[in-house]
Amino acid sequence: MDRNELGAWLRLTLSLGVGNSTARRLLARFGLPQEIFRQPESVLLQCATPAQAKALCEVPPAWEALVETTLQWLAEAPSQGPARTVVTLGDPRYPQLLLDTEDPPLLLYLMGPARLVEQAPFPPGRCLAVVGSRNPTAQGAEHARLFSRALREAGFTIVSGLALGVDAAAHEGALDGAASLADTDPATIAVVGTGLDRVYPRKNLDLAHRIAARGLLVSEYPLGTPPLAANFPKRNRIISGLSQGTLVVEAALASGSLITARMAAEQGREVFAIPGSIHAPQSRGCHALIRQGAKLVESAKDVLEELRTPSVAPNTHAAADAPPPIAEDAVSAVPCTESPLLQALGFDPMGVDALVARTGMDAASLQVELLELELEGCVARLPGGLFQRIGSA
Repeated sequence: MDRNELGAWLRLTLSLGVGNSTARRLLARFGLPQEIFRQPESVLLQCATPAQAKALCEVPPAWEALVETTLQWLAEAPSQGPARTVVTLGDPRYPQLLLDTEDPPLLLYLMGPARLVEQAPFPPGRCLAVVGSRNPTAQGAEHARLFSRALREAGFTIVSGLALGVDAAAHEGALDGAASLADTDPATIAVVGTGLDRVYPRKNLDLAHRIAARGLLVSEYPLGTPPLAANFPKRNRIISGLSQGTLVVEAALASGSLITARMAAEQGREVFAIPGSIHAPQSRGCHALIRQGAKLVESAKDVLEELRTPSVAPNTHAAADAPPPIAEDAVSAVPCTESPLLQALGFDPMGVDALVARTGMDAASLQVELLELELEGCVARLPGGLFQRIGSA
């Protein structure tokens, strides 16, 4: 894309009051953005309001600086690092699934390996969104990681939002699952709510670098865009729009994850939810989705069967059976499952006093055994003095 074409697309996105819907009408009527800006105001009124037509005839104040910043960002891509590009609505690389949604972005900024950034269309494989709470339970974070790993091993690219909690665990699991697979498609896609020259939250900086090496970072927002609260719910339509389905791991009743699930349903995509404890606020959103018709899933195999996906990786069937079971009677036979304390703990968060009453152990002995189980990776220590069984323990 040359400077003039890129500049015209950027100007269209910056034109005051001209949203994606109006921009698509203009593109359908006049073709490329350069043609839109050659039209007199009287002609633009055929597709836009008077205020929008006037705005299109004026050069946005930030336009020239954004063109220079974007060109510099593209030119400074390190020779041995992730490639960078901008994909427009008319580019053959634009993902077809996203193009079929009601509100596809005009521009997508991409960062990742050159072989993935230049593919037409991207991504070449199948995608599944995995989303959930920024403050998950220990079990919820483990579910996100293990489900994502198994689904990646089964050939899916995992899409999420690079947030703390479930999003980060989903990306981590996908990267783990990609270790034994060829790099023919992205391991994971992170759709962010800032410009790609920023990483938010900063705690996920290292994770973002690893995603850029094995997957893709994607944003619709211009370079320099800070982490504005309104941008994160809006970007969720891209997470669901890139994906055949959305898996909600944990979510409160008022959460961005439920926005993503609603958008997925509106886009005609499958919605999956993992049930959890009736006592955990993070499970209420998933339970609400299930009541509304989302598919209840207990393993990655449930997702694969619902999407009727054939094997695409050598270990697909093994991977489908690998995710963490929910039911206590389906646990793996690992040494820590022999502990009576774990059997007493169950799968809900519980305090020491409740465990003392349930097991009859004295508090000192109980604390020692809980520490041993924590070191073995069978139990997680939660805020408020609570403990929870994790993984397949």
